[in-house]
Amino acid sequence: MEYSFEPFLLSFKLASIVSIILFLVALPLAWKLSLSRSKLKPIYEALSALPIVLPPTVLGFYVLYALSQNSPLGSLLEEYLGVKLVFNFYGLVIASCIYSFPFMLQPLQSGFESLPKSLIEASYLCGKSNFQTLLHVALPNIKSSLLTAIVITFAHTIGEFGVVLMVGGSISGETKVASIAIYEFVETLDYRSAHIYSAIMVAISFFVLLLVYVFNYKQKKIGFLR
Repeated sequence: MEYSFEPFLLSFKLASIVSIILFLVALPLAWKLSLSRSKLKPIYEALSALPIVLPPTVLGFYVLYALSQNSPLGSLLEEYLGVKLVFNFYGLVIASCIYSFPFMLQPLQSGFESLPKSLIEASYLCGKSNFQTLLHVALPNIKSSLLTAIVITFAHTIGEFGVVLMVGGSISGETKVASIAIYEFVETLDYRSAHIYSAIMVAISFFVLLLVYVFNYKQKKIGFLR
């Protein structure tokens, strides 16, 4: 049987786009939440963490409905813009952003909250704006959290299955990512191909986790030597 790397390339493409989008979206939200003293903060945090505890089928169903022509949003997009977001790559990007959102937000927020308050206050006293403080003071001091957020989000998106299957289906070159390809191999009892694809996924997952741990270890070692 001929093997195709197309599902893996599609998975990498999806994970890369989702990681970039979520970084841009989650960064200011994580910064705002880390500074917030609002009584509503636990509610915001609970809402942002929902994708972690919700079954992928539940989340996938609601995303599928929201993007389909049966919903007001999906109907509006299709009628006025001619855009269909179900069973195509763009729908996968939206669904994956929702599903992987907490994996980007939480490490960033934890990193910001671990910073000494005196560091932030000193920046403000020097006349730095909130944005300048985030960019020039906070970010350079949470490198470990930053890398963890990006890599874990990337790896988590690559490994998606339930949400991807419900929203995107299995269209070669469009929505058939690596996890879907493995599922189809198992369905057709092609266990040899499933083993090969699964082994590749295990190797990728191990590599990205190793990258995080090695970097964090080096950062801790540098901090200890200082």
